[in-house]
Amino acid sequence: MAIITISRGSYSRGKEVAEKVAAALGYECISRDILLEASEQFNIPEIKLVRAIHDAPSILERFTYGKERYVAYLKAALMKHVQKDNVVYHGLAGHYFLQNVPHVLKVRIVADLEDRVVEEMKRENISAAEARHILKKDDDERRRWGMQVFGVDTWDPMLYDLVIHIKSITVDDAVNMIRCAVQLPHFQTTPPSQKILDDQSLAARIQAALVEEFPTAKVSSREGEIFVDIRGNITEEKEVIAEVRRIANRVAGIEVKLKTSIHP
Repeated sequence: MAIITISRGSYSRGKEVAEKVAAALGYECISRDILLEASEQFNIPEIKLVRAIHDAPSILERFTYGKERYVAYLKAALMKHVQKDNVVYHGLAGHYFLQNVPHVLKVRIVADLEDRVVEEMKRENISAAEARHILKKDDDERRRWGMQVFGVDTWDPMLYDLVIHIKSITVDDAVNMIRCAVQLPHFQTTPPSQKILDDQSLAARIQAALVEEFPTAKVSSREGEIFVDIRGNITEEKEVIAEVRRIANRVAGIEVKLKTSIHP
């Protein structure tokens, strides 16, 4: 039992790899499903979520925290979904959101630009120049998004357990490699690794509930204890803590152990 995330560029065959891996392992394969779940759960148009997690933040958004809200919603939906295990996720940002969960196998699928250009030309019936422009623009936007929101480079191989170049290695070869890798002991779900995932899922859901009123809030959870760090007015500390506690208790469904830090 494990979770597999597959990061990919457009027309790199990553979707095909993900679907074949899921079919071979009997896992659920998800991607856009998470966008739809987040859209329905938080009553946000899907197109806004797509733009928020695809485009690099504008200067205005960096100050108004608009993108942080949508990212928090997406993360909460994804974390809750993968708690049940046996999932292949090939949507956006999985390698960021699940970075510290031990039983997640993080895979990056890459392909040569010219091979991707040929694929896009065939599927979209456009010229090579148009296809190359679209692909480079898409790659640049995704890369900037990772740098500006998380401070990490999507193309950094250190983010992944396995980087596979689709060329000499075929799609079927890649599927076999991933199937073998996910059987390794490190990627098996254990009670401690599941607890880490459960803690992170709870923190993500609380952050999504707080983000509208407290957009700077950073939430983490360990052994059921919730830690919330907020930039705000220290003179309103008691009111802020009371509201944070109320929201956290509602999300968790129980009285939570809460530690809140407020600073200017």
